[in-house]
Amino acid sequence: FMAATYSESMFACLAFSAMWQLEKGQSWLSGLLFTLASAARANGMVNAGFFLYSRGKRFAFQLQGGSASLRKLSSLWKQVLSLAASAALMCAGIFLPFALFQYYAYERFCGPGTGLAQSIPEPLLELARDKGYRVAGMAGAKPPWCSQRFPVVYSYIQDAYWNVGFLRYFELRQIPNFLLALPVTLLGSWAAWTYVSTNPRHCLTLGLERRKSEERGEARDGFCGPAVFVYLVHATALLVFGFSCMHVQVLTRFLGSSSPILYWFPAHLLQEHEPLLWSTGTDNSTSGKPLQGKSPSSCGKGTSDNPVVRLLLNWRLITPLSKSILGFFLGYWLLGLILHCNFFPWT
Repeated sequence: FMAATYSESMFACLAFSAMWQLEKGQSWLSGLLFTLASAARANGMVNAGFFLYSRGKRFAFQLQGGSASLRKLSSLWKQVLSLAASAALMCAGIFLPFALFQYYAYERFCGPGTGLAQSIPEPLLELARDKGYRVAGMAGAKPPWCSQRFPVVYSYIQDAYWNVGFLRYFELRQIPNFLLALPVTLLGSWAAWTYVSTNPRHCLTLGLERRKSEERGEARDGFCGPAVFVYLVHATALLVFGFSCMHVQVLTRFLGSSSPILYWFPAHLLQEHEPLLWSTGTDNSTSGKPLQGKSPSSCGKGTSDNPVVRLLLNWRLITPLSKSILGFFLGYWLLGLILHCNFFPWT
């Protein structure tokens, strides 16, 4: 799905760019990118949590700065009002595309007939009749969701046509689909356990407690660093929701296009457990042979500095964990590209 012309690739580009701009302090540019991401896919509305957490964390750190920091503030209530106003404005922008589409659907399906069906080819109309689909612009009884207090066509379609709901997919005949989602489920769960077990206090305080290492500018980098907390919460929430409420076979592309955790954690595992990535020379303690893909005598010409390429070129020497990680990503990519582009069931 990330290699095909589909909404996931556009959503990932916009969402990850927005996260990066927010990390750099470009709040309004980040908000614009988050808004465009929510226009690409509805689950982009969840990304409002990144902005809310960023502002809340900054405010919490200011309060923990002591009386000297409080004196620099014009007044506490002005800070709270400013925070609330900016958060409300940013969330409104991120939710706007979803609201506009709901309004568009309401006008099409809940309003009086507009004769739009006359412009739809007859084979499509026949398909709609066979499947029990409702065609926009046709007169007749209004769909049930039109009479709801907050008419949302998205949830109605998922419930009525896709059978999406809490634990609805937990059936024996869906075991192959659960097996398809098993690798990403294990990776996501392992990532959450690794981070929580490494930073229990940081997780209990929701990352809102300023630590001495951060005050000295010595905050830990890498996957287990404090900055990863909000991304891990986001990924874990999506994992739990997707596993229990969605068609589980979409979990891989759902997480792959929404959260960088799916890429950060395997990279962390490779760095932590793959000895070939620890050595900067050409010696190999196992075979005594130089590593392929890295030659100091060539001055970088004709070689690859990409560690993943080096691991692939030295496949026989890497650990079983590295083979499992690289095998999963390459296998999923190759099979998905072949099957999906040829209209076979793969997701």
